[in-house]
Amino acid sequence: MLLLMQKRLLQLFIVLLFLSVFTFGLMKLAPGDPVMTILNADEMMVTEADKAKLHSELGFDQPLYIQYGHWMLGLIQLDLGKSYMSGKPVWSEMMERLPITLQLTGGALIVMVCISVPLGIISARYPGKCPDQISRTLALVGASIPSFWLGLMLIYFFAFKLQILPSTGIGSLSQMILPSFALGFSLAAVYARLIRAGLLESLSEDYIQAGRARGVKEWRILWFHAFRAALLPVVTVFGLSMGSLLGGAVVIEILFSWPGLGSMAVDAIFSRDYPVIQGYILLTGVFVVVVNLFVDLSYYLIDPRIKQGKGRVA
Repeated sequence: MLLLMQKRLLQLFIVLLFLSVFTFGLMKLAPGDPVMTILNADEMMVTEADKAKLHSELGFDQPLYIQYGHWMLGLIQLDLGKSYMSGKPVWSEMMERLPITLQLTGGALIVMVCISVPLGIISARYPGKCPDQISRTLALVGASIPSFWLGLMLIYFFAFKLQILPSTGIGSLSQMILPSFALGFSLAAVYARLIRAGLLESLSEDYIQAGRARGVKEWRILWFHAFRAALLPVVTVFGLSMGSLLGGAVVIEILFSWPGLGSMAVDAIFSRDYPVIQGYILLTGVFVVVVNLFVDLSYYLIDPRIKQGKGRVA
């Protein structure tokens, strides 16, 4: 396990280094001049002296490798610079919005678990029968519906027509229901199919048949043996899908007016607020790598063979 953690921490360093080079280079190649955005003025109204002065203050007149070196030095000190628009430190601004995004993604994960686990178990418990057909149909529908379209439909029916749930705002449980469901439903469809496939494979194993022959209760076989074995591919895909979850959160935050990291990134893109964009990309990369580290460590709890050296985490 320690070797695995060292390996993943090395990967985290490599990912951060790659993302830093990528984001820094991408911002420099982006069209437009951020100085004009900061000055908030038309090209004809700004003198060359004003532009040159601000270029010098921001260090844009220095060679690219020096600019990158200064930015990396600040990154090591958790100083991502200041926002061009608000003038606030990017790190503190992201930390203010991070709990809001985590609240949304947490709600989506709860929706995903509450839908996918029952659907997957019922579908695997009665393969080929009516419950299985209904579960598979719901999973297919959920996987086919884009989250933004589902969000619009939820707003139309529950907020506009029925007026039983709010469509915007944060702070209460009722305001979390629609965005969490819109973000988590499509994920639930994917994981329901994974759980079904994993359970069908686990229930056909010899040790499951041996347990039934010894008189072990079916619910115990299902939950403590078959379901645990079926979790390995589910957990693996969960780590890989964190990027999709964060990407979907951007759309949902805009749709439901949530002031999270996603809406902050979209506003920064439109205003060419490069330090904010760079900080968002780096924070997202770190989050995905850290989640995958915990996913790898969870294998030791799910599969006892890995503890005994009979399994291996790649």
